[in-house]
Parts: sequence; structure tokens; C-alpha cells
Amino acid sequence: MTLTVEIPDALVDALAPNGGDLSRTVLEAMALEGYRTDRLAEYDVQRLLGFESRMDVHGFLKEHGVYLNYGIEALEHDIRESDRMLALLAAEAAAEQRAK
Repeated sequence: MTLTVEIPDALVDALAPNGGDLSRTVLEAMALEGYRTDRLAEYDVQRLLGFESRMDVHGFLKEHGVYLNYGIEALEHDIRESDRMLALLAAEAAAEQRAK
């Protein structure tokens, strides 16, 4: 989708100083506000701004003073995944010990 926004010439320098890319500035502002207000998820921000990874999104949010939306469900999921990975590593280490 293409969106056209009218911005008074007098405000362009304030919004995109030093001849910055005003279109990108507006897109980033929209992504930040969408994430802050829970209208956009982390993955939406990644797609909207063309980032390759979640870490790029995290860096972008941090750079702009926006905290990650990291609730209890995400924490519990990460704990389960961490426990699963530790169990796999322990099993691999035990198998290596038996093979020696």
C-alpha cells in the first residue's frame, strides 16, 4: 500500500534533520507507536521495517527508548525452551561420556 502524507515544508527539517529520509522516519515512528500501543507485534515491526532478525528489532526499540512487550507467557515459554535445551545438552554430554 502506498500512503501519501502532507507535511508542511517548515516542519520537514525538524522531522528529518540533515536531509534524512523523511519517509523512513515516518515509517519508523509509525512502527514505534504501533508497538508501544500493542497494535503491532515484534514480528510486525520486523516486517514493516525490513529487519532480518528479532535482534535487529530489539536494537531498534532500545535505540528509541521503547521496552519490549515481554509478558509472563513469553517468560514461561522461554523457561520451558531453556529447560528443554539444557536437557538435550545434558543427554549429549552423557552420550559422549559413555562413548569414551
